[in-house]
Amino acid sequence: MTATAAQPLLVAALGLLGLLTSPLAELLIARSLPRLGGLPSPFVRITTAVATGVLFALLGLRFGWSPTLPAYLLLAVLAVQLSRLDVAHHLLPNPLVLLLLSAGLVLLTTSAALLPDWPGLLRGAAGGVILFLGYLILGLISPRGLGMGDVKLAAPLGMYLGYLGWTQVFYGGLLGFVVGGVMTVLLLLLNRGIKPAEVAHGPAMFAAAIGVVLLTG
Repeated sequence: MTATAAQPLLVAALGLLGLLTSPLAELLIARSLPRLGGLPSPFVRITTAVATGVLFALLGLRFGWSPTLPAYLLLAVLAVQLSRLDVAHHLLPNPLVLLLLSAGLVLLTTSAALLPDWPGLLRGAAGGVILFLGYLILGLISPRGLGMGDVKLAAPLGMYLGYLGWTQVFYGGLLGFVVGGVMTVLLLLLNRGIKPAEVAHGPAMFAAAIGVVLLTG
């Protein structure tokens, strides 16, 4: 079977894998972090499963049969779950952010060894540090605009973006605020001009980062 002929099969298989991975992730999160209230509603679980399946399929199109793919599949499933938690609880749990960082580092190191692409791994580490420091400075300047959870999340996102290139780090970091601004405006429109007490910024960060991953390369 040629690579071209195998790609639709890979994309379909990844879409199905995403549908199955999402409920498993929710079950593990509910058991390991019971303070978050257990499993979400059936509607939310269906929504997150579909979102994860779509992201898995798109990442299959983006990376194909590459050693880099598993790292970004991990990013996708945790992006959906952390976004769900941030919207519901205005919280990005430290264990999940640390998992994204540590497991992502292991998977990207494996990718760098197989390709090989050690400069990409070093760039990813630098990207994580740079984006973290940038968010930390902004969080200290405007604590009401950014929470410490957002600051911590910047480290793994910077790593994933940096592994692909400096352009990705720049646009991924910048567009996070653009997407966040758009989401705030939409909430204002939905609430008829009443500003919400708090707007989750994590989903905007993930949307920008994954969008840049999918559309650049």
